[in-house]
Amino acid sequence: MRALAWHGKYDVRVDTVDDPEIINPRDAIIRVTSTAICGSDLHLYDGYIPTMQAGDILGHEFMGEVVEVGARSTLKKGQRVVVPFTISCGGCYHCKKQQFSACDNGLPADNQDIAQTAYGQPMSGLFGYSHMTGGYAGGQAEYVRVPFSDVGPIVIPDGVDDDKVLFLSDILPTGWQAAEYAEIEPGDTVAVWGCGPVGLFAVQSAFLMGAERVIAIDHRDGRLALAKRFGAEVLNFEKVDIYNALMQLTGGIGPDAVIDAVGLEAHGMFVDNIVDHVKAATFLGTDRTHAIRQAILACRKGGRVSMPAVYGGFVDKFPLGAFMEKGLTLKTGQTHVQHYMPALLAAVLEDKIDTTFLISHRLDLEQAPEGYDMFKNNQDEVTKVVLKPGLGGF
Repeated sequence: MRALAWHGKYDVRVDTVDDPEIINPRDAIIRVTSTAICGSDLHLYDGYIPTMQAGDILGHEFMGEVVEVGARSTLKKGQRVVVPFTISCGGCYHCKKQQFSACDNGLPADNQDIAQTAYGQPMSGLFGYSHMTGGYAGGQAEYVRVPFSDVGPIVIPDGVDDDKVLFLSDILPTGWQAAEYAEIEPGDTVAVWGCGPVGLFAVQSAFLMGAERVIAIDHRDGRLALAKRFGAEVLNFEKVDIYNALMQLTGGIGPDAVIDAVGLEAHGMFVDNIVDHVKAATFLGTDRTHAIRQAILACRKGGRVSMPAVYGGFVDKFPLGAFMEKGLTLKTGQTHVQHYMPALLAAVLEDKIDTTFLISHRLDLEQAPEGYDMFKNNQDEVTKVVLKPGLGGF
């Protein structure tokens, strides 16, 4: 089959590789019909995530048709399913508490030592996202093996277009969880750093959860326009001082809740960002964390900090003093996708949440390298690239 493989920093290629096979009785094989490039995929593309190996197949946002099932899979051939990016067993202590991204069994035993050393404990497996998260082949391919297929995938009704439900695989539940973790109360003002896909879904979700005002922060006019379309007030960090602007907009109090949807590759010519950039380039540090620092300083006293953004390593000059003295609460983590999928599917089918606005480009799988380059270098116009194997036109 054809699949997009990682070969190094800024080097991804569509290769011919072996077809996936059923390995365990709970497995299923999916013929991929749609798969998206995620902002988190750019962290791999940019070489920020360790334990990648040449030839690893990328992609953790995908859906398709069931073509083969193991003896204990509950899926049936011919069903259309969306697959969560987290690989979870459904039966361990954490899965029973609906904490699917903390699953004890999603990560193969051979890979648990890496995560144990880096993070203290292993997390769930992830599709197409380094060997620290299991080394599983991803879904930017014609076919993919789905472990624990009796737990993860959700069946899509006939007649529903892929574009409408594809983002149930990751970014829609992630944006929803981000707003939920902000513990929004009616009348709240919520500030969202980053108007990428997760940030834009967090904006929508915050309003649905009762926020009176949402202030979206980015530096790309096109993405700020999308946030404004959903009712957000917008701030361009290249044109205004964000801390002062937020104080002015909130009567000097600060937002009730803040959401960091930026993560480890923050942009901007800020002093701390430049220092982080130098440290990352010289192997003295890992992440560029300007967004979370600024969010903590801007949040009102006693407020809530939600951090859906991805961070990979260790952080210098984290404002722990401000965090403690202001009495803030922080909630973060990979998304418990399986927990949110049924309710969000219903919301999408009832047109309570719009997802298709986000897609700016649809490309054939063979054009995936071009899609990565576009998504990285033209983020004002390229808001989401969806790859469709067999689409043609390249």
